[in-house]
Amino acid sequence: MNAEAPAVNGHPRMILMLEGFALFVLCILIYATLGYSWWLFAALILAPDLGMAGYLRSAKLGALLYNALHFTALPIAVGVGGYLWPEPLAVSIALIWLAHIGMDRMLSYGLKYETGFADTHLGRIGKANAS
Repeated sequence: MNAEAPAVNGHPRMILMLEGFALFVLCILIYATLGYSWWLFAALILAPDLGMAGYLRSAKLGALLYNALHFTALPIAVGVGGYLWPEPLAVSIALIWLAHIGMDRMLSYGLKYETGFADTHLGRIGKANAS
């Protein structure tokens, strides 16, 4: 890995991946309990990855857009807003968005560094980080 792109490894990495799994499962359970549309879920589960389009311009822009769409505070804010001003669509989108973030973390796709798409806070994509 590039020295400019440090990553967590070992047990802390495993804990972050388990947290991702927990977020993914929790969001799916809540989504199912609330009876939201599975068609909407299927249509939007990969939508946050549209931020990767920034990489067509530059690694810096790609990392910025990707990380913005994988920052858990944004879907939490959308979900809280949808709950406070009863808007089920906002809550369902927030749950799908959070499920996506959890799924990514579970699969060790972390937040991106400006050094390149493969450099993430959970390690380099495609390289095992067992140490």
